[in-house]
Amino acid sequence: MESMLAIDRLSALAQPGRLAVFRLLVGAGPEGMAAGEIAAALGLAPNTLSAQLAILSQAGLIAGTREGRMIRYAASTESIRDLILYLMEDCCGGHPEVCFPVQQAAARAACCAPAGAKVRKAARN
Repeated sequence: MESMLAIDRLSALAQPGRLAVFRLLVGAGPEGMAAGEIAAALGLAPNTLSAQLAILSQAGLIAGTREGRMIRYAASTESIRDLILYLMEDCCGGHPEVCFPVQQAAARAACCAPAGAKVRKAARN
């Protein structure tokens, strides 16, 4: 990844409203959400949401798909994965323990956990 692309993506996320939209779409999964659903969930005015979606889309963090008269937006997991990998590239400098907390956090992510992990996690709660 080029550094300017990383800067564009980080800049797009560096605003509370856009970060909230992106996190909501990540949580929605690959099916995404219609723009009206996003606005309702976050309490955003349509023009504000439109601006937020345009910036996130331009940065390649989300993509919209037209379904009749509505547009359904979904987070680009590949884009955020590439950004995280870019940020963590060469993170340990020969000391793998430096990256261990990041690896642990990734393993705890419900969407990335092995199939049985969700069941075990639910049983603990």
